[in-house]
Amino acid sequence: MSEEINSVEETNIDNNPLTQEQDAQETKLEEKLSPIIKLKDATLSQGKMTLSNVNLTIDEGEFLYIIGKTGTGKSTLLKTIYADIPLTAGEGEVCGFALNKLKKKNIPMLRRKLGIVFQDFQLLQDRNIFENIAFVLKSIGIKDKEEIKTRVTSALEEVGMASRETEMPYSLSEGEMQRVAIARAIVNQPKLIIADEPTGNLDPITSEEIVKLLMKINSEYKTTILMVTHDYLVIEKFRSRVICCENGKVI
Repeated sequence: MSEEINSVEETNIDNNPLTQEQDAQETKLEEKLSPIIKLKDATLSQGKMTLSNVNLTIDEGEFLYIIGKTGTGKSTLLKTIYADIPLTAGEGEVCGFALNKLKKKNIPMLRRKLGIVFQDFQLLQDRNIFENIAFVLKSIGIKDKEEIKTRVTSALEEVGMASRETEMPYSLSEGEMQRVAIARAIVNQPKLIIADEPTGNLDPITSEEIVKLLMKINSEYKTTILMVTHDYLVIEKFRSRVICCENGKVI
């Protein structure tokens, strides 16, 4: 009889809507707080530039601004995150890859989880818009033409450039080229987008459009976005978490 009562109590607890809701909320909280980037007591060096004792945690789905004067280590931080330069000391993890243990042969595996947007766009001038974006997929081994067509078209639609896929980069405005660069960054459905001064060459109105687009991607797909910027008007208007590189530290 006692066993039956215990069994009923356990069943009631398992089926209790309140308990189920609490479990769901706890699961969502755990998912929300899962770090996609974690640096612990890290030293980051590039040439004469050194960032020391860096402790930084960035959760999945965050939108984060990185600010700081020229030469204060913003590029060093980004290059360490996408493994262009090695971690000098301490511990680091990006998208599940331990930076301090990352072998050279595994760097491409990490970068498949990233999308990078550059200030100067870095589009291939001898290929049209579609081919620029398809190049990313082909470089990671995707060969199916239908899959490439579907994914490239979807990425271009996301940034409002689907009707321009046959045009060459030099025929586009700078704002349009940056939209294509963002499409290239998202075509592989990355967990993390690194945007290195994506509005640096743009006028104020176009800059706002690009930031809105990045925030839309962040909101709809929970893609973590790190955006380096000197544009304090953008930061003021589109508020989010801010970190600063200053005097060899990340604060």
